[in-house]
Amino acid sequence: MGVLDNKAAIVTGSSRGIGAATAKVLAGEGAAVVVNYRQKAPRANKVVAEIEAAGGRAIAVGGDLTNEADVDALAQAAVDAFGSLDILVLNASGGMESGLGEDYALRLNRDAQVSMLKAAAERMKPGSRVVFVTSHQAHFIDSVQTMDAYEPVARSKRAGETALRELVPWLEEKGITFVVVSGDMIEGTITATLLERAAPGAIESRREAAGKLYSVEEFGAEVAKMVTADVPTGHTEYVGGAGHFQA
Repeated sequence: MGVLDNKAAIVTGSSRGIGAATAKVLAGEGAAVVVNYRQKAPRANKVVAEIEAAGGRAIAVGGDLTNEADVDALAQAAVDAFGSLDILVLNASGGMESGLGEDYALRLNRDAQVSMLKAAAERMKPGSRVVFVTSHQAHFIDSVQTMDAYEPVARSKRAGETALRELVPWLEEKGITFVVVSGDMIEGTITATLLERAAPGAIESRREAAGKLYSVEEFGAEVAKMVTADVPTGHTEYVGGAGHFQA
């Protein structure tokens, strides 16, 4: 018996990277998982196939989180496919991509996060959990400077975390807990790749400062742990290298 048997989860942005790694861990613990993607259906279908090959349950559901209709359809897809929605992992983020508009980072990292949480919470039962995934660079942006190329993204993600935390009392009324997982730069993510292009040497510099950077799989496992961790609502779990930022 898995610890998440008879539970259903949505992991946003889970066709690759941290989201895919998190989805696989949750499925391995018994959860039925909605693998969300924006454009790359084949990549999401591959994640689903890997989960099913390991004996788990999953479906791939496309949806642009900056589109309200897509958000509502994504939340409903979990209920329709699995009968409930018990876990929401808000992993999708971005803002360094080109051609999506100057306000894209804020629309995705703040507005879309709030929309997704609200749509999901209306379908979640007491005892459910929401996990928001962020970075130390974003979580501590008001007190610790980050790289110029990442600052707009960091500030939009911090704005997203602040907006989500404002909903904690509303979630408490519904019996839903909210947890934040903050990590250092993660090797192998698209954000790290784009940042390295914009600022060559950024990854190595951060690795030296932190002593270690988590891999996608390692960080995904830490995110998955917080789905069932015995922590109070509003808790922030720091994964790797937070001492520098906290100091």
